[in-house]
Amino acid sequence: MANIRQLDKRRKSVKNIRKITRTMELIATGRYKKAMDRAAAATDYTKRITAIVQDLAQSGTEVSHPLLSAHATTDTVDMLVLTANRGLCGGYNGAVVRAATARRAEIKKQVEAGEISVSGKRGISALRYAGIPIEKTYTEFDDKPSFSAVAKIADELIERYITGKIDRVDVAYTRFVSSSKQVAVVETLLPFSNLEISTTDADSKAGDKVEGSGVNNDYEFLPSASAILEEVVPASFRVRLFKCFLDAAVSEQIARMIAMKSATENAGDIIKSLSRRYNRARQSKITQEIMEIIGGVEALG
Repeated sequence: MANIRQLDKRRKSVKNIRKITRTMELIATGRYKKAMDRAAAATDYTKRITAIVQDLAQSGTEVSHPLLSAHATTDTVDMLVLTANRGLCGGYNGAVVRAATARRAEIKKQVEAGEISVSGKRGISALRYAGIPIEKTYTEFDDKPSFSAVAKIADELIERYITGKIDRVDVAYTRFVSSSKQVAVVETLLPFSNLEISTTDADSKAGDKVEGSGVNNDYEFLPSASAILEEVVPASFRVRLFKCFLDAAVSEQIARMIAMKSATENAGDIIKSLSRRYNRARQSKITQEIMEIIGGVEALG
Protein backbone atom coordinates (compact mmCIF):
# COMPACT_ATOMS: atom_id res chain seq x y z
CA MET A 1 0.00 0.00 0.00
CA ALA A 2 1.31 3.42 -0.94
CA ASN A 3 2.48 5.64 1.90
CA ILE A 4 -0.14 8.36 2.41
CA ARG A 5 2.39 10.91 3.61
CA GLN A 6 4.65 10.34 0.59
CA LEU A 7 1.73 10.66 -1.81
CA ASP A 8 0.60 13.89 -0.21
CA LYS A 9 4.16 15.29 -0.25
CA ARG A 10 4.59 14.39 -3.92
CA ARG A 11 1.23 15.92 -4.81
CA LYS A 12 2.20 19.20 -3.14
CA SER A 13 5.51 19.21 -5.02
CA VAL A 14 3.77 18.74 -8.36
CA LYS A 15 1.33 21.53 -7.48
CA ASN A 16 4.27 23.87 -6.81
CA ILE A 17 5.83 22.88 -10.15
CA ARG A 18 2.52 23.56 -11.90
CA LYS A 19 2.44 27.07 -10.42
CA ILE A 20 5.94 27.71 -11.79
CA THR A 21 5.20 26.38 -15.27
CA ARG A 22 1.93 28.31 -15.42
CA THR A 23 3.75 31.51 -14.44
CA MET A 24 6.43 30.88 -17.07
CA GLU A 25 3.72 30.29 -19.66
CA LEU A 26 2.12 33.66 -18.86
CA ILE A 27 5.50 35.43 -18.97
CA ALA A 28 6.33 33.84 -22.33
CA THR A 29 2.91 34.89 -23.65
CA GLY A 30 3.53 38.51 -22.69
CA ARG A 31 7.00 38.49 -24.18
CA TYR A 32 5.73 36.84 -27.35
CA LYS A 33 3.20 39.61 -27.93
CA LYS A 34 5.85 42.29 -27.52
CA ALA A 35 8.38 40.46 -29.70
CA MET A 36 5.69 39.88 -32.32
CA ASP A 37 4.89 43.60 -32.44
CA ARG A 38 8.58 44.43 -33.00
CA ALA A 39 8.93 41.80 -35.72
CA ALA A 40 5.76 42.95 -37.48
CA ALA A 41 6.94 46.56 -37.39
CA ALA A 42 10.22 45.59 -39.08
CA THR A 43 8.67 43.29 -41.69
CA ASP A 44 7.43 45.90 -44.18
CA TYR A 45 10.65 47.91 -44.04
CA THR A 46 12.75 44.77 -44.50
CA LYS A 47 10.67 43.65 -47.47
CA ARG A 48 10.82 47.03 -49.18
CA ILE A 49 14.53 47.72 -48.77
CA THR A 50 15.34 44.14 -49.82
CA ALA A 51 13.15 44.51 -52.91
CA ILE A 52 14.98 47.75 -53.79
CA VAL A 53 18.34 46.00 -53.51
CA GLN A 54 17.01 43.20 -55.71
CA ASP A 55 15.96 45.70 -58.35
CA LEU A 56 19.30 47.47 -58.16
CA ALA A 57 21.14 44.17 -58.57
CA GLN A 58 19.10 43.44 -61.71
CA SER A 59 18.91 46.98 -63.10
CA GLY A 60 22.04 46.69 -65.22
CA THR A 61 23.57 49.90 -63.87
CA GLU A 62 27.28 50.37 -64.47
CA VAL A 63 27.95 51.28 -60.86
CA SER A 64 27.77 48.32 -58.47
CA HIS A 65 28.48 47.43 -54.86
CA PRO A 66 30.74 44.59 -53.64
CA LEU A 67 27.85 43.02 -51.72
CA LEU A 68 25.74 42.75 -54.88
CA SER A 69 28.13 40.43 -56.69
CA ALA A 70 29.31 36.96 -55.72
CA HIS A 71 33.01 36.14 -55.55
CA ALA A 72 34.54 34.15 -58.37
CA THR A 73 34.86 31.11 -56.11
CA THR A 74 33.30 30.16 -52.80
CA ASP A 75 36.18 28.97 -50.63
CA THR A 76 35.29 30.21 -47.14
CA VAL A 77 31.86 30.40 -45.51
CA ASP A 78 31.06 32.13 -42.21
CA MET A 79 28.06 30.99 -40.21
CA LEU A 80 26.08 32.75 -37.49
CA VAL A 81 23.90 30.54 -35.27
CA LEU A 82 21.02 32.11 -33.33
CA THR A 83 19.81 30.19 -30.27
CA ALA A 84 18.40 31.05 -26.84
CA ASN A 85 20.16 31.82 -23.58
CA ARG A 86 17.71 29.60 -21.68
CA GLY A 87 16.09 26.22 -22.10
CA LEU A 88 12.58 25.03 -21.23
CA CYS A 89 11.43 25.84 -24.77
CA GLY A 90 10.91 22.39 -26.24
CA GLY A 91 12.99 21.52 -29.29
CA TYR A 92 13.69 25.15 -30.26
CA ASN A 93 17.45 25.14 -29.58
CA GLY A 94 17.98 21.56 -30.73
CA ALA A 95 16.38 22.20 -34.11
CA VAL A 96 18.62 25.21 -34.82
CA VAL A 97 21.76 23.36 -33.72
CA ARG A 98 20.89 20.36 -35.91
CA ALA A 99 20.29 22.62 -38.92
CA ALA A 100 23.60 24.43 -38.32
CA THR A 101 25.67 21.25 -37.89
CA ALA A 102 24.09 19.71 -40.99
CA ARG A 103 24.95 22.79 -43.09
CA ARG A 104 28.48 22.90 -41.67
CA ALA A 105 29.03 19.24 -42.59
CA GLU A 106 27.74 20.02 -46.07
CA ILE A 107 30.07 23.02 -46.38
CA LYS A 108 33.14 21.09 -45.22
CA LYS A 109 32.61 18.53 -47.97
CA GLN A 110 32.90 21.25 -50.61
CA VAL A 111 34.88 24.21 -49.28
CA GLU A 112 36.75 25.43 -46.23
CA ALA A 113 34.47 26.20 -43.31
CA GLY A 114 35.02 29.72 -42.02
CA GLU A 115 34.29 31.19 -38.60
CA ILE A 116 31.26 30.09 -36.60
CA SER A 117 29.68 32.69 -34.34
CA VAL A 118 26.94 31.69 -31.91
CA SER A 119 24.33 33.78 -30.15
CA GLY A 120 22.78 32.15 -27.09
CA LYS A 121 24.21 30.08 -24.23
CA ARG A 122 22.35 26.93 -25.30
CA GLY A 123 23.83 26.94 -28.77
CA ILE A 124 27.30 27.70 -27.41
CA SER A 125 27.25 24.74 -25.02
CA ALA A 126 25.72 22.39 -27.63
CA LEU A 127 28.28 23.17 -30.34
CA ARG A 128 31.19 23.02 -27.91
CA TYR A 129 29.96 19.65 -26.69
CA ALA A 130 29.90 18.49 -30.33
CA GLY A 131 33.52 19.57 -30.66
CA ILE A 132 32.82 22.36 -33.15
CA PRO A 133 35.16 25.36 -32.74
CA ILE A 134 33.42 28.67 -32.06
CA GLU A 135 35.11 31.93 -32.97
CA LYS A 136 32.74 34.44 -31.37
CA THR A 137 29.92 34.18 -28.85
CA TYR A 138 27.08 36.55 -27.99
CA THR A 139 24.89 36.27 -24.90
CA GLU A 140 23.41 39.77 -24.72
CA PHE A 141 20.48 39.04 -27.04
CA ASP A 142 17.21 37.90 -25.50
CA ASP A 143 13.59 38.66 -26.35
CA LYS A 144 14.49 42.29 -27.21
CA PRO A 145 17.50 42.29 -29.57
CA SER A 146 19.01 45.72 -30.10
CA PHE A 147 19.46 46.94 -33.67
CA SER A 148 22.68 48.76 -32.78
CA ALA A 149 24.20 45.55 -31.37
CA VAL A 150 23.10 43.52 -34.40
CA ALA A 151 24.45 46.22 -36.73
CA LYS A 152 27.94 45.79 -35.22
CA ILE A 153 27.86 42.07 -36.07
CA ALA A 154 26.58 42.89 -39.56
CA ASP A 155 29.35 45.43 -40.15
CA GLU A 156 32.02 42.88 -39.14
CA LEU A 157 30.59 40.36 -41.61
CA ILE A 158 30.39 43.01 -44.35
CA GLU A 159 34.03 43.95 -43.80
CA ARG A 160 35.14 40.30 -43.95
CA TYR A 161 33.18 39.79 -47.17
CA ILE A 162 34.39 42.95 -48.91
CA THR A 163 38.04 42.30 -47.99
CA GLY A 164 37.78 38.78 -49.42
CA LYS A 165 38.29 36.92 -46.13
CA ILE A 166 35.00 35.09 -46.70
CA ASP A 167 32.88 34.33 -49.74
CA ARG A 168 29.51 33.64 -48.15
CA VAL A 169 27.57 34.31 -44.95
CA ASP A 170 24.97 31.82 -43.67
CA VAL A 171 22.64 32.38 -40.71
CA ALA A 172 21.02 29.49 -38.84
CA TYR A 173 17.91 30.58 -36.98
CA THR A 174 14.22 29.81 -36.51
CA ARG A 175 12.18 31.56 -39.17
CA PHE A 176 8.81 32.82 -37.98
CA VAL A 177 6.15 31.84 -40.53
CA SER A 178 3.04 32.18 -38.37
CA SER A 179 1.98 31.77 -34.75
CA SER A 180 1.48 28.06 -35.45
CA LYS A 181 4.54 27.45 -37.62
CA GLN A 182 8.22 28.21 -37.02
CA VAL A 183 10.94 26.53 -39.05
CA ALA A 184 14.64 26.10 -38.25
CA VAL A 185 16.49 27.17 -41.41
CA VAL A 186 19.95 28.13 -42.63
CA GLU A 187 19.66 31.18 -44.87
CA THR A 188 22.38 32.73 -47.04
CA LEU A 189 22.47 36.50 -46.49
CA LEU A 190 25.62 37.29 -48.45
CA PRO A 191 26.19 37.66 -51.34
CA PHE A 192 22.97 39.33 -52.47
CA SER A 193 23.06 37.31 -55.66
CA ASN A 194 21.76 34.41 -53.50
CA LEU A 195 19.02 36.62 -52.14
CA GLU A 196 15.94 34.77 -50.91
CA ILE A 197 13.08 36.58 -49.26
CA SER A 198 10.78 34.56 -47.05
CA THR A 199 7.06 35.14 -46.86
CA THR A 200 4.87 34.91 -43.82
CA ASP A 201 1.16 34.50 -43.36
CA ALA A 202 0.96 38.14 -42.35
CA ASP A 203 2.66 39.13 -45.59
CA SER A 204 0.30 37.05 -47.71
CA LYS A 205 -2.70 38.55 -45.94
CA ALA A 206 -1.45 41.99 -46.87
CA GLY A 207 -1.40 40.87 -50.48
CA ASP A 208 2.17 42.03 -51.00
CA LYS A 209 4.64 40.31 -53.27
CA VAL A 210 8.23 40.11 -52.16
CA GLU A 211 9.88 39.17 -55.44
CA GLY A 212 11.23 42.61 -56.18
CA SER A 213 9.37 45.90 -55.98
CA GLY A 214 7.62 45.41 -59.31
CA VAL A 215 8.64 48.87 -60.51
CA ASN A 216 10.61 49.88 -63.56
CA ASN A 217 14.30 49.11 -63.17
CA ASP A 218 15.37 52.45 -64.73
CA TYR A 219 16.82 54.43 -61.84
CA GLU A 220 17.99 58.00 -61.59
CA PHE A 221 20.55 58.39 -58.81
CA LEU A 222 20.91 61.64 -56.87
CA PRO A 223 23.52 62.71 -55.89
CA SER A 224 25.25 59.64 -57.42
CA ALA A 225 24.74 55.93 -57.86
CA SER A 226 27.82 55.04 -55.83
CA ALA A 227 26.74 57.22 -52.90
CA ILE A 228 23.24 55.74 -52.86
CA LEU A 229 24.44 52.14 -53.12
CA GLU A 230 27.05 52.74 -50.41
CA GLU A 231 24.20 53.46 -47.98
CA VAL A 232 21.33 51.29 -49.21
CA VAL A 233 23.08 47.95 -49.73
CA PRO A 234 24.81 47.67 -46.30
CA ALA A 235 21.62 48.98 -44.66
CA SER A 236 19.66 46.21 -46.33
CA PHE A 237 22.02 43.56 -44.95
CA ARG A 238 21.85 45.03 -41.44
CA VAL A 239 18.06 45.07 -41.53
CA ARG A 240 17.79 41.51 -42.86
CA LEU A 241 20.14 40.23 -40.16
CA PHE A 242 18.16 42.14 -37.54
CA LYS A 243 14.98 40.53 -38.88
CA CYS A 244 16.59 37.11 -38.32
CA PHE A 245 17.19 38.04 -34.67
CA LEU A 246 13.60 39.27 -34.33
CA ASP A 247 12.22 36.08 -35.88
CA ALA A 248 14.36 34.02 -33.51
CA ALA A 249 13.09 36.00 -30.50
CA VAL A 250 9.44 35.52 -31.49
CA SER A 251 9.92 31.81 -32.22
CA GLU A 252 11.67 31.26 -28.89
CA GLN A 253 8.81 32.75 -26.90
CA ILE A 254 6.24 30.73 -28.84
CA ALA A 255 8.22 27.53 -28.23
CA ARG A 256 8.53 28.31 -24.51
CA MET A 257 4.87 29.21 -24.28
CA ILE A 258 3.84 25.89 -25.86
CA ALA A 259 6.32 23.89 -23.75
CA MET A 260 5.18 25.46 -20.50
CA LYS A 261 1.51 25.01 -21.40
CA SER A 262 2.15 21.32 -22.07
CA ALA A 263 4.07 21.01 -18.79
CA THR A 264 1.24 22.67 -16.89
CA GLU A 265 -1.33 20.31 -18.39
CA ASN A 266 0.85 17.27 -17.65
CA ALA A 267 1.29 18.44 -14.06
CA GLY A 268 -2.50 18.67 -13.75
CA ASP A 269 -2.88 15.09 -14.97
CA ILE A 270 -0.25 13.87 -12.49
CA ILE A 271 -2.02 15.71 -9.65
CA LYS A 272 -5.31 14.01 -10.51
CA SER A 273 -3.63 10.61 -10.59
CA LEU A 274 -1.87 11.21 -7.27
CA SER A 275 -5.09 12.50 -5.71
CA ARG A 276 -6.91 9.30 -6.66
CA ARG A 277 -4.11 7.15 -5.24
CA TYR A 278 -4.04 9.32 -2.08
CA ASN A 279 -7.80 9.03 -1.55
CA ARG A 280 -7.73 5.27 -2.09
CA ALA A 281 -4.84 4.82 0.32
CA ARG A 282 -6.54 7.05 2.90
CA GLN A 283 -9.82 5.19 2.49
CA SER A 284 -8.07 1.86 2.86
CA LYS A 285 -6.31 3.03 6.01
CA ILE A 286 -9.55 4.30 7.55
CA THR A 287 -11.28 1.02 6.72
CA GLN A 288 -8.42 -0.93 8.31
CA GLU A 289 -8.60 1.18 11.48
CA ILE A 290 -12.37 0.66 11.72
CA MET A 291 -11.91 -3.09 11.32
CA GLU A 292 -9.28 -3.07 14.07
CA ILE A 293 -11.63 -1.18 16.40
CA ILE A 294 -14.49 -3.62 15.68
CA GLY A 295 -12.16 -6.54 16.24
CA GLY A 296 -11.02 -5.09 19.56
CA VAL A 297 -14.62 -4.54 20.72
CA GLU A 298 -15.52 -8.13 19.84
CA ALA A 299 -12.51 -9.41 21.72
CA LEU A 300 -13.50 -7.47 24.83
CA GLY A 301 -17.04 -8.79 24.61
